[in-house]
Amino acid sequence: MDVEGLRVRLAQYEQEHLLDHWDKLDTNQQRDLYNDLKSMDLQEVCGFFKRTVSNVGSSEQQKLDERMQPIPSDLYGSVTRTPLEKIGDYEESGLREVSEGSVGVLLLAGGQGTRLGVNYPKGMYDVNLPSHKTLYQLQAERLLCLQSLATERFGKNGSIPWYIMTSEHTKEPTMDFFAKNGYFGLEKENLVVFEQGMLPCFTFDGKIIKENPGKLARAPDGNGGLYRALREKNILEDMEKRGIKYIHVYCVDNILVKMADPIFMGYCLAKGADCGAKVVEKAFPTEAVGVVCKVDDIYQVVEYSEITLKTAQKRNSDGRLTFSAGNICNHFFTTEFLKKVVYDYEQSMMHHVAKKKIPFVTTEGKTSKPEKPNGIKMEKFVFDVFQFSNTLAVWEVIREDEFSPLKNGDGAEKDTPTTCRHSLFSLHHRYVLNAGGILVDSDGEHLPLIPSPAAAPKGPSENGNNNINNNDNQKELRWDECPVVVEISPLVSYAGEGLDSLISNKKFQCPLILNTPTANADKKEHV
Repeated sequence: MDVEGLRVRLAQYEQEHLLDHWDKLDTNQQRDLYNDLKSMDLQEVCGFFKRTVSNVGSSEQQKLDERMQPIPSDLYGSVTRTPLEKIGDYEESGLREVSEGSVGVLLLAGGQGTRLGVNYPKGMYDVNLPSHKTLYQLQAERLLCLQSLATERFGKNGSIPWYIMTSEHTKEPTMDFFAKNGYFGLEKENLVVFEQGMLPCFTFDGKIIKENPGKLARAPDGNGGLYRALREKNILEDMEKRGIKYIHVYCVDNILVKMADPIFMGYCLAKGADCGAKVVEKAFPTEAVGVVCKVDDIYQVVEYSEITLKTAQKRNSDGRLTFSAGNICNHFFTTEFLKKVVYDYEQSMMHHVAKKKIPFVTTEGKTSKPEKPNGIKMEKFVFDVFQFSNTLAVWEVIREDEFSPLKNGDGAEKDTPTTCRHSLFSLHHRYVLNAGGILVDSDGEHLPLIPSPAAAPKGPSENGNNNINNNDNQKELRWDECPVVVEISPLVSYAGEGLDSLISNKKFQCPLILNTPTANADKKEHV
């Protein structure tokens, strides 16, 4: 090992401190650290730092109010303001592309469940549905159902490849989880798991941080690291070989996500969009969500902290917020657009600064955990590429139908396992009502659509178990949490379709569980 040569190279970038404690390392630790430092492109990562911190200084100087414009109305569609016939046309178009094998989905799944109190990937989390299906399983089954719907409609059996971008910490557990569960009925070759990049963490004055004497402190490069990973892991090449033309990108933590939503995809196709964003209407002006808009005629997501209260409260003549398109990390891309991003634009994309409390090694060689932010992690965001779009289409959906993220453990104010579970129960209750079914309590009275907590039954009624598959998990449910417990397997229905023959004109008591053991099962036999 040419340690002195490495020391000289580190000194060129003012990082020679990375060899502190060298003499205290054993031979294996020295070799690992040497190889790590030798392989690092110091010019690149130090250049990232300098460019990132200089950009932060300029961006904090002014708010964006005067430069913001809403998305043009002809590119801003809404499920609530579009005729049903037109929505049907969008769905038909999207399903056709699925049947042709032209659609793929890409899951951003780099996060661990730290805030949930677990040490495994968030996609493996069970929010305590009656079925105890994890987020991964729910999503896999939705893909299977969507493939079946497209085949039934067009007679062609197009498959949907599922690309999952993990981090260093979530890749192996994710792959093991799918393998142990038989890929939840998906074809093994249609599941492509790859790892996003990592970047060293820096102190505020530009020194790379070591977390212990022999190891650098690193962090994932953000969900916008996707674009670099598409190139370096040959994922874009795989998409092209499979004939994929359109990609749906989303985050793992939304329990209501409609993967490869044919309506959303059909809308984007109808608009000739190279890039699309599914959004929800902001609940109130100061809601802490980013807004999809234009800044200086360039598409982007503006964070809530970047605009003043006056702009946040601005309304149109119809009373709706002018900047209402709340970003939910749910996107459409053409593969042609991704090619341009990956090969032409990715390297010019700016990193964002995240000030964090980063464990570091002391002069005595011990790891210390700081009590306040002591450094930065650099990351890119998946929506940073909106700026390169020629035609970005925005599709607004109903929050209660499509967005309920899992971010915090129970006890937090929002985005918990309980809120996710109740969101799914509520959605499936509406599916039942739309299909002509009726939910009643033990006295035969209709359960309200938005029930009062006081109406919660204290235990299952004598005839209340409508578990169509004789699932015995109802004993594990907490009946005082919610009077409406309805779970419809994605294998039975992707988005509420096909339920009439099962439940029309029938009355049910909770828990109502519509399930099926395989993707190809005849749903009628489970009634």
